[in-house]
Amino acid sequence: MFAREHIEYEAVDLPDRANLTDEQMLAAAEAFHDKMKRRHTVRDYSTRPVSREVIENCIRTAGTAPSGANHQPWHFVAISNPEFKKKIREAAEEEERRFYDGGAGDEWLKALEPIGTNDVKPHLEDAPWLIVVFAQKWGYFEDGERFKNYYVPESTGIATGFLLAALHHAGLVTLTHTPNPMKFLTGMLGRPEHEKPIMIVAVGHPSEDAKVPKVAKMKKPLDEILTLAE
Repeated sequence: MFAREHIEYEAVDLPDRANLTDEQMLAAAEAFHDKMKRRHTVRDYSTRPVSREVIENCIRTAGTAPSGANHQPWHFVAISNPEFKKKIREAAEEEERRFYDGGAGDEWLKALEPIGTNDVKPHLEDAPWLIVVFAQKWGYFEDGERFKNYYVPESTGIATGFLLAALHHAGLVTLTHTPNPMKFLTGMLGRPEHEKPIMIVAVGHPSEDAKVPKVAKMKKPLDEILTLAE
């Protein structure tokens, strides 16, 4: 991590190498795609608990993500306390009511119709865990001097992608929730002023009658998302 004693460059040998054959690489890539295409954004959660150790390990994976200047400008708050979840739901739904009552604009609301969302967010209480992702605009040395972080949205976004993949790999389902504004989370969770909440990730097991919108499984084909320059 970024600290005064780690400011100077020092090279070390690459500690880990996969060293797969071409055939093994292709098989691994196909297997990972097969795993990830079974990821679903879920709004219906069961009461089955999830251990803290699982959540910790998934966040540990998120912490391995690359970041601008290796400053690792993120912080995750994992919440299982029912009272906290209730307060977060109430505050988030207040913002969402303003959104759906006209704050979003007709075009945005029309785009959301196939997803079937509204201002009611029971998953924020039903899911056994909520993980709030904070982006750190700056950091502090041990003596209190402030330093700037770089590529903060990009770095935090990559770490959140690692987190979602890790949670899915652990057999859990998630929902990414971005009420706007989310400043209420900073005070509620006791985070410092240099951290900006950017996302709430609901985590748990799907309920027996969980549903997903049909359109959510309609992904763009490869030829629409890839251009090769060989």
